[in-house]
Amino acid sequence: MSAKTIAYAEDARHAMLRGVNKLANAVKITLGPKGRNVVLEKKFGSPLSTKDGVSVAKEIELEDPKENMGAQLVREVASKTSDVAGDGTTTATVLAQAIFRDGVKAVTAGGNPMDIKRGIETAVTTAIEEIRKNSRPVAGKMISQIGSISANSDQMIGKIISQAMEKVGKDGVITVEEAKGLETSSEVVEGMQFDRGYL
Repeated sequence: MSAKTIAYAEDARHAMLRGVNKLANAVKITLGPKGRNVVLEKKFGSPLSTKDGVSVAKEIELEDPKENMGAQLVREVASKTSDVAGDGTTTATVLAQAIFRDGVKAVTAGGNPMDIKRGIETAVTTAIEEIRKNSRPVAGKMISQIGSISANSDQMIGKIISQAMEKVGKDGVITVEEAKGLETSSEVVEGMQFDRGYL
């Protein structure tokens, strides 16, 4: 069993904050339609150039174990956002960085960590209520626009996503696979599909 590093108070908080900042700063340059690409070194094969925040977050491992814990917290935020929403991982990472940074600032100034946690939970509830109040159904051309934005401003991908949404409906499942050739296409599969058996 390897020895564990134990850190307390200011030392632990600031080390984790450094890790949060290192990961978030690498991810946040991909934010928005004018975001820039990040080149990731792969263990096998050629480097990967991507604008996907969660892909960048998953590749970052820091040498310092305390900093790496902070990075892991933000990586988990990006992964959960990707799993639940499918997009918005970079925005979630930037928000997590700001919440963590301001939380550390408040604790350093003498704030009670549990009061800060309850305050964050109240703010989240209020934000969700406001988003629900201001949201509106998406249909037609808006689906194409949203698809294009999510596909790094690729109009053709947006159009294909819009057509797929029309075919399967709002409760249908759309699966994206990398093409073996140069063509981009869509295919509707009726019923259930099992890629693997139960054995």
